[in-house]
Amino acid sequence: MAAARLHRALSEIPAAAWDGLHDGRNPFITHAFLHGLEATGCLRPDWGWRPCHLGLWEGDVLVAAAPGYLKDNTHGEFVFDHAWAEAYARHGLPYYPKWLCAVPYTPVTGPRLLARDPKARAALLAAMQALVAQSGLSSAHVNFHRHAEDPAFGEDWLLREDTQFHWTNSRGWQDFEAFLAAFDHKHRKNIRQERRKVIEAGITFRIVHGDDAGEDDLAAMHGFYLQTFADYGNAPALTLEFFRHLARAMPRQLVLVLAERAGRTIAGALCLRGGDTLYGRYWGATELHPGLHFETCYYQGIDYCLREGLTRFEPGAQGRHKLARGFLPEAVRSRHWIAEPRFAAALRDWCAQEAAEVRRHRRALLAHSPFRAEDAA
Repeated sequence: MAAARLHRALSEIPAAAWDGLHDGRNPFITHAFLHGLEATGCLRPDWGWRPCHLGLWEGDVLVAAAPGYLKDNTHGEFVFDHAWAEAYARHGLPYYPKWLCAVPYTPVTGPRLLARDPKARAALLAAMQALVAQSGLSSAHVNFHRHAEDPAFGEDWLLREDTQFHWTNSRGWQDFEAFLAAFDHKHRKNIRQERRKVIEAGITFRIVHGDDAGEDDLAAMHGFYLQTFADYGNAPALTLEFFRHLARAMPRQLVLVLAERAGRTIAGALCLRGGDTLYGRYWGATELHPGLHFETCYYQGIDYCLREGLTRFEPGAQGRHKLARGFLPEAVRSRHWIAEPRFAAALRDWCAQEAAEVRRHRRALLAHSPFRAEDAA
């Protein structure tokens, strides 16, 4: 029988053992990415992130694992449960700490229940529930798991849904013009105007992979990241050393989109590349120009996917403005196990109502697709 162990740092688990439990197509679940967050100062206990990874071992063999964290707040999660915490507080019960299975600061769907077979996956979920009960925690949460992992969860794991906007090469487009040809006239014209304004401003672009990125490129991208967070009054968690780590440890998966004008780098977007998907994560700029955000964050990424044969582009959470640019609404999901039976029963109804509203809204968004009827995905 497999024994469950808690690991307070991912360095306690050999990279080969961890990465042997997934297919390597999602960059965020890799040992290199997750360990890098810990090793370069991105996860701070005072921000509520305490590594608590769960592993199932048969002797010296890792048979299942989950990236886990003890959380004292909802910082960097993107699945919001403030109302749940407030309800607990009103009843004199502590909601924090809770245990979270997720990739910090990353609202990207991917594997969460890493296991060699379905039996080990079921044992991993049972170990999560035992962890909550034995540690006196309020709950366990699995954020942004794959749809394929749904059957592993029992009915006592509450389902929540949300919506993100993703680009999919559903028609086998060979280049950007072929992609644009699928749009209705209005949206096609708007995109061409946005791209033209960037060209007329004298802005050009470089696509740089991690193994080609110089120190100036990484420092510029980190500076853009810091400025964006400052503009919105948020505290940046990722360090320059983490960006350097990505370039070293994941050289072909790190993709920087860098905008230049008059010999200076003025904007950038940081992306990671998976097996068939480009993931947009962060952007920033030192100059504001019409269309620059859309070109840097969306159109250059689509161009890259078309050149490289990638079939999906996930540019990040939120943003209805993405719909007009060819990113259609798709469901993302999370699961939640609540230890207190009364709260679990009440939240089951709450989650069902929320999911129904989210699905209704997603159907309404699809009715405003920018694609011609015969080309709609």
